[in-house]
Amino acid sequence: MLIILKKNILDFSCTILSNVRIFAYSNTEIHLYAILMAKVVHISEAASLAVHSMVLIAGSTEMLNVNQIADATHSSRNHLAKVMQVLVKNNFLESVRGPKGGFTLKGDPKKINLLEIYQLIEGVLEEHLCGIESGKCPFQTCVFGELADKFSHEFIGYLRNKTLADLISNK
Repeated sequence: MLIILKKNILDFSCTILSNVRIFAYSNTEIHLYAILMAKVVHISEAASLAVHSMVLIAGSTEMLNVNQIADATHSSRNHLAKVMQVLVKNNFLESVRGPKGGFTLKGDPKKINLLEIYQLIEGVLEEHLCGIESGKCPFQTCVFGELADKFSHEFIGYLRNKTLADLISNK
């Protein structure tokens, strides 16, 4: 994403964040070109919390509550609670209320893959990421060297083939 701002130098003020770069100016005006840095693969905080929480719970011999998981993942308790609610409603976890309550895994960790968890939170992943629909691209060969599709296929394949049981020993 490219944002172009023009401002008279006399009243120009701006806070520059770590992901913004200024790269052009003149004597009378400052032209601020802010390039917002993007990630090649975007994993939302909610999807990350869901996967991490499921691995933590699958590897635990005791019930884990929201506070324990939030501490382990260094995340917001409120955001985590919403994610956990989705996992409970979709029968991935069982929830027990009360001071000694918490969460336990409902299924076999060998049969729950990361793609199921990820897509529960994010929806179905697209395998074609170029931005231009197939058949509509004006070029005969992909200008991205088909890397976006390759990354997408590899990411989806990893999530599909990696189960909670595979990750329990990696804690």
